[in-house]
Amino acid sequence: MLSLFRSGTSRTVISRNFASSCARLNSTLAFVETSGKTITPSSLSALTAATQLGKPITAVLLGSDSAEAASQLAKSSKINKILVSKSEKYDHYLPEEVSPLITNLLKDGAGDFTNFITPASAVGKNLLPRVGAQLDVQPVSDIIKVISADTFVRPAYAGNALMTVKSKDKQVLVSARGSAFPPLEIDEGASVPIEEIEYVESGNITEFVSEEIIKSERPDLGSAKVVVSGGRGLKNKEEFDKILNPLAAKLGAAIGASRAAVDSGFCDNSLQVGQTGKVVAPDLYIAVGISGAIQHLAGMKDSKVIVAINKDEESPIFNVADISLVGDAFEVVPELTEKL
Repeated sequence: MLSLFRSGTSRTVISRNFASSCARLNSTLAFVETSGKTITPSSLSALTAATQLGKPITAVLLGSDSAEAASQLAKSSKINKILVSKSEKYDHYLPEEVSPLITNLLKDGAGDFTNFITPASAVGKNLLPRVGAQLDVQPVSDIIKVISADTFVRPAYAGNALMTVKSKDKQVLVSARGSAFPPLEIDEGASVPIEEIEYVESGNITEFVSEEIIKSERPDLGSAKVVVSGGRGLKNKEEFDKILNPLAAKLGAAIGASRAAVDSGFCDNSLQVGQTGKVVAPDLYIAVGISGAIQHLAGMKDSKVIVAINKDEESPIFNVADISLVGDAFEVVPELTEKL
């Protein structure tokens, strides 16, 4: 219902029901990943980016453990609605399974959802382009700043340039870099409605076989406040562990590595930091025996304090370091660990 009245100047009054309908026709769908029964840090960061779009947020959680994670998110006053599908076919986030559901939600609610956001995680990087192709929409990946609901800043050329990108599509699809946005704080001041949705048949012929997950008592690399990383300068796996583990234990730090160290078999590839690994921005990043290739710098140069230890004073890592120590890592790091 729309009513008009005149009082000196013309004014328009829109009834509450009509205004509510307009808000619903201009909202954000946010894909939220879970690890076990908890929401991943990168998803909480993506939700913060979603709030900056300035539109009502509908979160979608998938998998057999999604209901418990949804009940945690339902306490947030920043979320307007939560959709849950508990089908175990979504447990491993195969993009062939997940993308038909997301596409279906965006198509069926073509007027409802003007924006879609996902974390720029391995899952998000698999999912976003597939959804974009199915909707014939150009996604904007790895955003680090929201200017408006259709305009964003994202890095290019391994972080050496920043692009301001404006989407002209009716539905704007983006992924948000986790290190660029603080995690959404669950204020526990609300009771958000949770709606269960059905599994969407995908016709998928891909089968999940198995996974090997490295379990560690150390903090998660993607969300740790302190990261100690090693490079090829540590020579081999034995020296890598011998040098880095005691230092990381003293600092309560996560362990990372350059691609060269991972390719040489010093550690598992889940610890790789860089353009083709994880992007981190801890309070303290200590690079040991890392030369500082452009691809590695792209994954860690947003750290608040960077400490570089390398015997080659010409190493590019020193160009971004706040504290530079030229010396032999096999002598310097054990002494540093002992003094700590």
